[in-house]
This record gives sequence, structure tokens and C-alpha cells, in this order.
Amino acid sequence: MRTQNFWLTVLCVLMSFFSAANAGAAEKLMAGTSKVNITPPNPRYPVHDSLYARSLILEAGDSRIAFVALDLGGYTNIPLAEKLKKQFKLQEVYFCPQHTHSSQAGPKEWLEAQITNALKEASTSMFEARISAGYRTFPQLSFNRLILREDGRARESWLGDDHYRAVNPERIPHGPVDNSVGVIKLEDTKGNPKVILMNYACHPDVAWNNFEISADYVGYATKYTEEAFNNQVYCLFVQGGGGNQAPLFKDGGRTGPDDPRPSNYDLIDRMGKLLSIETVKLAREIYPNPYDVADIKVKTDSLHFTGRHDKSLKYNVYFSVISINDRIAIAAVPGEPFIKFQIDWKREMQPNNVIPFLFGYTWNNGKWPVYLPDIRSAAYGGFGADNGPGLIEVGAAEKIFNKLIENYYWMMGVFR
Repeated sequence: MRTQNFWLTVLCVLMSFFSAANAGAAEKLMAGTSKVNITPPNPRYPVHDSLYARSLILEAGDSRIAFVALDLGGYTNIPLAEKLKKQFKLQEVYFCPQHTHSSQAGPKEWLEAQITNALKEASTSMFEARISAGYRTFPQLSFNRLILREDGRARESWLGDDHYRAVNPERIPHGPVDNSVGVIKLEDTKGNPKVILMNYACHPDVAWNNFEISADYVGYATKYTEEAFNNQVYCLFVQGGGGNQAPLFKDGGRTGPDDPRPSNYDLIDRMGKLLSIETVKLAREIYPNPYDVADIKVKTDSLHFTGRHDKSLKYNVYFSVISINDRIAIAAVPGEPFIKFQIDWKREMQPNNVIPFLFGYTWNNGKWPVYLPDIRSAAYGGFGADNGPGLIEVGAAEKIFNKLIENYYWMMGVFR
């Protein structure tokens, strides 16, 4: 009888040990990161500063997702996304082009290989991570480029009239804007920062006709941020609701590649440095919550739309809501959402005691919807609101964001 009790006790101890070990393994947040040069090997214009793909893989339990921040104007690739998901056992892979107007994509197969290499490096550099996040508000660097005029219509900032000068040289802070930067920081278990994700809403077109390859202010902001941490971190920039946001720092551009006037990179440098200063301050102030339980939840959905003017256009728009440790709530949306949705997403999520982020220009499947204006902006007009390429039907953006909010509450188990 004593022998049976002894072995029963041993069995219980072993079961408790392995259960604890398995629970501990499931509660680890793992991360991997990389940085790969994607400057075209034979660019059509001189290279002023290099373009990069920076990747981040996050894993907790059975969930494994990846973000690839790209110094490109835009990027979608269904075959590559499916290949990467299979190769690296990913639930989702998100391409996050930062929308610089001065980029050039390299040859298709070469660029695909570089992106694959970025995820390969990230997958082989996985570390146990601690995550923290926050926002920092500061004097705005952007303005709303659709300005309401005296005739009751909105027009683009690059169109002047008796009241407003073209391109807003006086740097009037037209709104609405979101003058805050969001940061997600990942560090190892010793407290060493490894990844900083910078989330800000503004077109990277300080110089839109520079006829040189450049990542614009984003390239400078990420470079200065990495240097502030002795190049021991990779800084991923993910664009926010920048569809109608323009930089207050603006160079009028050159007339052509033979124009002898150089582009004003001092403005690009200055905007990037100011954004980096605020990002670094915030990154040094936020710390992981010691009570966090590692967890990643993802819910991807899609909605179908037609064009606004051209009803033959068909849009199957995919979007995701992502929760990390039940503390970070990310809305990942392709196309160029207007700033209203970034403001609204934050307002909707904050009562849930989470830190909200809008990842605009973030694609994982389906068709790129180009601009996603709110109904009010679509009514008053302007580029991306009632004119421009491939306009989507009025109200599409509201339907997408309402679905994101609904899906968040389903995913978190709030709905009964």
C-alpha cells in the first residue's frame, strides 16, 4: 500500500512538473526581426538613401504572425504571401509599405527573394520577448491636405486660391490630424531593446518630385531611431491613417530629372529627426507589464465593394484585428484610410483598457482599395475623396471599421 502511495505521489509530482513546463512554454512571447536592403540593383534614378525591408515575427502559443515594413509606395503579392505563410508557418503575413513617393520596386523575383530573406533572418533570430506600447503627443508635423474653401467644397492643398497658397508654404495646421506617434517596443528578457515599431500618419512626400531614390522622412526617422539605440534595434515604420495627411515640411519638387535645382533634403532630414526624437523618448519611457500573459489573437475578415463612379470595379477588401497580450489592439487595413478612422479607432478602443493602433497601408490578402475616405470627406470632395484613381463606393470605409470593431468584441469574447 505504501509503495502504491509512493508511486502515485511521484506520478502527481511529474504531472505537475510537465504541466507547469508546458504552461510556461505556452506563455512565452517570441519575436524575431531583420533588416534587408531592397534598393533596386539598377535604379532608374540616382540613389540618395537606401530602401529597406524590416521584418518582425511574433509568436505566442499556436499564433504566429509577421509584419514586413517596406520602403515602397505600395505592395501586394498573393502568391508570395501564401508561400511565406507556408514556409514560415505563419497564420498571417502583413506587407506594410510606408508609401514613400520616391521609391522604386526592384525586379519582381529579386524583390520577392529579398522579402523572403528578411523573414528567413527573422525566423532564425527568435528570442523570448517582453512587449510594451504607448503614445506620445507633440506639436504636429502634418496637416490635412483637403482644405474646405469658401464655395463649400474641399480642394487639395496643392491648389491655391485668393485665401490659401498652393502647397501650404505658411505651414498652416489644417485639420483634422492625429499629432501623436505610437510605439510598440520589444525587448529581450534582460531588458535590451530589439525592435521598435513606429506608427505615424502622414504621407512620406516631403519631396514628391525629387527624381532620386529615397525613403523620404521615414528613412531618416527610422535611421535616427536605430542610431539612438546604437544600431542594436531595428525600427519598423507602419503608416497610420495617412490618406489625407500631408507633411508641413514640404519641398516644391523639381521639374524633371535634368532640373539642376537639388531637392531640399534638409526638410526631409528635419521632419525625420523630429519624429525620431519623440519616438525615442517614448520608447525609453515605456516598460513591459510584469503581469502580462503572452497571447496573440487574430481575426481576419473581408467585405466586397464596387467602385464609386465605375460600378464595374470590384473590391474584395481583407482586414484584420489583432490583440497582443490583451493589451494592444491593432486594426490592420489595406489602402489609404483617412485620419478620421485612426482617431475613431483609438476612441473606440480606449475604454477597453487597451493601447490601440491603426496600421493603414497594411495588406495581407484581397484587392488594394486605394483611398478609404470617410463619408463627410467623400461628400466635400478632393483627391482621394471624390476624385482620383479607382475610387471605392461611398461608405466602404465606415463598413470596414464597424466590422473591425464588431470583430474585436467577438474575438475577445465580449459578445454573448
